[in-house]
Amino acid sequence: MKKVLSLILMLAMAVTMLTGCGSSKSTYELALVTDVGTIDDKSFNQGAWEGLEKYAKENNKTYKYYQPAEATDASYIETIALAVKGGAKLIVCPGYKFETALYEVQTTYPDVDFIILDGEPHSEDYSEYRTDSNVYAIYYAEQQAGFLAGYAAVKEGYTKLGFMGGMAVPAVMNYGYGFVSGAETAAKELGLESVDVKYHYTGGFIATPEAQTMAASWYQNGTEVIFGCGGAVGNSVMAAAEANNGKVIGVDVDQSPESDTVILSALKMLSNSVYDGITAFYAGSFPGGQVVTLDATSNAVGLPMDTAKLEKFTKADYETLYAKLLAGEYTPFKNTDAESVSDLPLSIVAVEEVK
Repeated sequence: MKKVLSLILMLAMAVTMLTGCGSSKSTYELALVTDVGTIDDKSFNQGAWEGLEKYAKENNKTYKYYQPAEATDASYIETIALAVKGGAKLIVCPGYKFETALYEVQTTYPDVDFIILDGEPHSEDYSEYRTDSNVYAIYYAEQQAGFLAGYAAVKEGYTKLGFMGGMAVPAVMNYGYGFVSGAETAAKELGLESVDVKYHYTGGFIATPEAQTMAASWYQNGTEVIFGCGGAVGNSVMAAAEANNGKVIGVDVDQSPESDTVILSALKMLSNSVYDGITAFYAGSFPGGQVVTLDATSNAVGLPMDTAKLEKFTKADYETLYAKLLAGEYTPFKNTDAESVSDLPLSIVAVEEVK
């Protein structure tokens, strides 16, 4: 009987040891906390996840994403805590909504590094901005991506354009100002007399019947292509385009799979930024404490010409355009150049702000 009990005890200990080993293998050193949505949202979550996943697979690193229950600082902080408990050494936070949460957790978890896209840590009342040595904060030169899209649209032959943005925050304004300056530059080079742009901020980043109705009315009154720039606002624009034989320019990631109406997208190379940041982390050169704005010189913005539905503006044209942008021959307008898009010094493009 004693031998049987001893044998049972030994087996139990062995199972415990095996279970412990199994749990240690279930840690994930690279993590991404989604901005409420999923990692296939065709936007920031997906772009960031693709960069993280690419690095992890190439370098045999464990990785996982965590999804908050709701879009609140408390939920973001709780979810980041789960990632840390799960073994995360580096956590990617895709979007400005993480700014306040990250302001807190950067000191709570000093041994964990963070990458935040499109934002930087600050207090809830914006009274203090602080980026600790374990945080790499990345912004993008959206005005360059918008410029490329506006230039391509006019070179393609479109002269009746629309810009439907979300909230009038710097990133969205940069896209819009860059878009009209790209259209202006192309119009000058083509010797056009006029290009018309309808311009509107919806006030949010969700799809609404109101946005769809407005976009539909633009198409019905002659607008040929609308730059949908504001998260799910683009879905409203796509729905309107599908019902009115219109065209759409997507934003942030390649949105051509979303609708046949998407002829082009103004990109932030989110996956490249995350991949490069993780590479630096493992190389021992993590740029913590830095707040940077990545642009064409970092291959951080661009147009996905391989999926573009264009006939006149070719990939060779795009490469020439990009080279000039890199050389500084073009300087797109950005949000700090004017309080309103109507105040930009445009001579050919006529902007109608729709309130």
